[in-house]
Amino acid sequence: MNDIKFMQQAIELSKLAVKNGNEPFGAVLVKDDVIVFTNENQIYTKNDPTFHAEMGLIRSFTEETGITDLSDYTLYSSCEPCFMCSGAMVWAKLGRLVYAAGNEDLESLFGNAGVNCSKIVFDSASHRPEVTAGILRDEAFEVLRDYFKNHAKG
Repeated sequence: MNDIKFMQQAIELSKLAVKNGNEPFGAVLVKDDVIVFTNENQIYTKNDPTFHAEMGLIRSFTEETGITDLSDYTLYSSCEPCFMCSGAMVWAKLGRLVYAAGNEDLESLFGNAGVNCSKIVFDSASHRPEVTAGILRDEAFEVLRDYFKNHAKG
C-alpha cells in the first residue's frame, strides 16, 4: 500500500489550505492506488463552516461523478475527521479511512482532552469503514501546531 505517499499529499493540501486562508486540513480520495480527487479545508474562503476537507471532498466528488457509494475508495485525511465528516463517510459507505493526527492531538493544542470522533461515529453506525490511524502523525501534528499557535481556533 502507498499510505505514506498518499498521506504526504493530504498533509501538503493542509499546508495549501493555510496559504489559501483556511485552517490546515487536507484530504485525498484514492481508488486502486490512484488519486481520484483531492480537497483542502475551505471553511473561510467558501464562507461555509461545513466545508471541511473531507466533507467538501465527498460533496464535490459525488456531485461531479454521480458516484455515491465509496466502498471501493480510501480517504486519506491529515487529521482525524470530526463527527460531521465521519457521518458523511458512513452515508457514502466509504471503504477505508486513513488519518494522520487524531482529534485528541488537535484538541491538546487547546488544552482539551478530545475524543476519537471517527470511532464513536463508526461504532454507532450500520456502515463501518476500515480505519488506519497515525500515518505520518508527527508531520501532520506539526502543521496543526504551527497554525494554531498563531491563529485563534474558530
